[in-house]
Amino acid sequence: MKFSNAVVKRRVLILITAVVLMIPAVIGMVKTRINYDMLDYLPSDMDTVLGQNELLDDFGKGAFSFLVIEDMDPKDTAVLKTKIEQVDHVETALWYDSIFDLSIPMELLPDEIYSAFNSENSTMIAVFFDTSTSDDATMDAIREIRSLADKQCFVSGMSAMVTDMKDLCEREEPIYVAIAVVMSVAAMLLLLDNWLIPFVFLASIGMMILLNLGTNIFFGEISYITKALSAVLQLAVTMDYSIFLWHSYNEQLECSENRETAMAEAIRETLASVVGSSVTTVAGFIALCFMSFTLGKDLGIVMAKGVIFGVIGCVTVLPSLILVFDNLLSKTRHKSLIPDMKKTSGFIIKIFPICLVCFTAAVAPAYYGYHKTDEEVYYNIGESLPDDMAYVIANTKLSEQFDIASTHMILVNSQVSPKSVRAMSEEMEKVDGVKYVLGLDSIVGPLIPEEVLPESVTAILKSDKWKLMLINSEYGVATDEVNAQLDSLNNILKKYDGSGLLIGEAPCTKDMIETTAHDFKVVNAVSILAIFVIILLVERSLSLPCILIAVIELAIFINLGLPHYMGQSLPFIAPICISTIQLGATVDYAILMTTRYKSERMSGYDKKSAVHTALSASIPSILVSGTGLFAATFGVAVYSDIDMISSMCMLMARGAVISMILVAFMLPAWLMLCDKLICATTVGMKKTKKFHKLKEAFSHE
Repeated sequence: MKFSNAVVKRRVLILITAVVLMIPAVIGMVKTRINYDMLDYLPSDMDTVLGQNELLDDFGKGAFSFLVIEDMDPKDTAVLKTKIEQVDHVETALWYDSIFDLSIPMELLPDEIYSAFNSENSTMIAVFFDTSTSDDATMDAIREIRSLADKQCFVSGMSAMVTDMKDLCEREEPIYVAIAVVMSVAAMLLLLDNWLIPFVFLASIGMMILLNLGTNIFFGEISYITKALSAVLQLAVTMDYSIFLWHSYNEQLECSENRETAMAEAIRETLASVVGSSVTTVAGFIALCFMSFTLGKDLGIVMAKGVIFGVIGCVTVLPSLILVFDNLLSKTRHKSLIPDMKKTSGFIIKIFPICLVCFTAAVAPAYYGYHKTDEEVYYNIGESLPDDMAYVIANTKLSEQFDIASTHMILVNSQVSPKSVRAMSEEMEKVDGVKYVLGLDSIVGPLIPEEVLPESVTAILKSDKWKLMLINSEYGVATDEVNAQLDSLNNILKKYDGSGLLIGEAPCTKDMIETTAHDFKVVNAVSILAIFVIILLVERSLSLPCILIAVIELAIFINLGLPHYMGQSLPFIAPICISTIQLGATVDYAILMTTRYKSERMSGYDKKSAVHTALSASIPSILVSGTGLFAATFGVAVYSDIDMISSMCMLMARGAVISMILVAFMLPAWLMLCDKLICATTVGMKKTKKFHKLKEAFSHE
């Protein structure tokens, strides 16, 4: 009570402090770097990651791109290549004139070498950068290269994708927030009893969102997915806490001496309820930190931090705002559109056997669809981008004109003899889908010793430690075909050089597939176990955690199973994140109803009356909470052109609705069915049965 009284007494100071903190929060948010490269989150001890580091450290080569140049004379192409080499952070531009003089007609080259860099009206320049794939300097270089040749130059590769992703996200993110705000306000205006209070909620939550985003500066950088989702999800999840405080304050006004006393009591009640409720949500987010693919840690910590800030704002900034604007709030009240739920609750309880049958019948198809969806996810991030994006157009041209769908790089120990390297190359070129292997030994051939070549040429593909080779493949990134191809190539490489490294987008993506498949199981197990323990402690029951988690898990199965039946493919990260987010964010609906059911049973009411009261009292809160989560995410899902963002928001929106329906219809049925088991396995409820019998005995007398 001391804390709540202090908040009420120092409300003006709290608001001044909150406003002042917005200045460093905004600076921190602007200064926090955003990472758009998913492959950057692979474990640092993987061969592909070690190989990328070796390439950068030893060759000074980081990012890599193929440039497709259309309808340009060879002399002009040579001039363009020279200009590209002068772009900041371009380490090497490799084209025909890097090896041979332009006075030698290209047509005299061996067919293999000629076709490697030329098609009917196009030629290709391989560009290496001295910075990493998602480095800001690399993205600036990509933009400058595009401007040099205007519409005749098409830049492919991961760096081009990251550049386009960044530009698209920066255009869309302000609109995400605006859509989430507008739809949340619309939902609150309809479902709450005041025209002004939604805007007060937004002011409080908005400050906490800025604090959350601002404190991300201590991490140095966050992923674009985290940035895009954190504000929307924090708004949706923490809106519940604000609604609880508002309802509690209105209830206390009816029995308190003045508004300060009412608010102090409301803060005390809110703290007790919201802290318990937020723990399950935080646990769901923290479970993501157990992923070895460190995007989970990035997303989990920022989201968990956002929930904690939401709780703090709910019991400090929001009460202060309500008291400051109390006069205006009292003049803007209206009747809530949510009707009395007693008749609805009575109907649901009456049909509880049908609800149990529906629950049982839904398990098998939901579980089947859930596992099928997990098998059908895609890992090629480029698939989540619009078809008219520059990167997508460039990759399409590379595939159609040069039959190149992906490029791998190989680092071979420089001590391996040219003869062995050529033998290895010949063996690799026989692997299905390999178009050709390009290295110093294959370019100069066996008749020209490396020693006679100028250092400017040999330095491109050879260092003191490594020889660099390029392998162009007809198979796209993240396909079963390219993954089988990579296994074959790696086996051949290790036969000739045990220390050799196979790197590139496709090998990194293959590692990501294997890593996240393991992560999915770990995160699911951790989140379920953590939330089971929390419910066990909160409800002090062995049976209730099983019932509550079973209901929400079915909602998750249905939500993640629907894409399979709808013929949709999800981005790989969506099922991992949504399973924990939906469990953590919506299990609160079930806890709210169950807590009231327990209270009614322990007060001596029979199971039917207890469930009826719990259901009718809980449905309005569940409806407001679920609608808030739906409203904040659905609009973003419909608007976004980035499938990674759109899919996750759609799953969250749909998950909120499905969880609401199952908690309202299925949970009461399970409480009715398992009442005896619940009473026998819950602390304090064993006496309920005896008390009820005594009550009946006295009533008969």
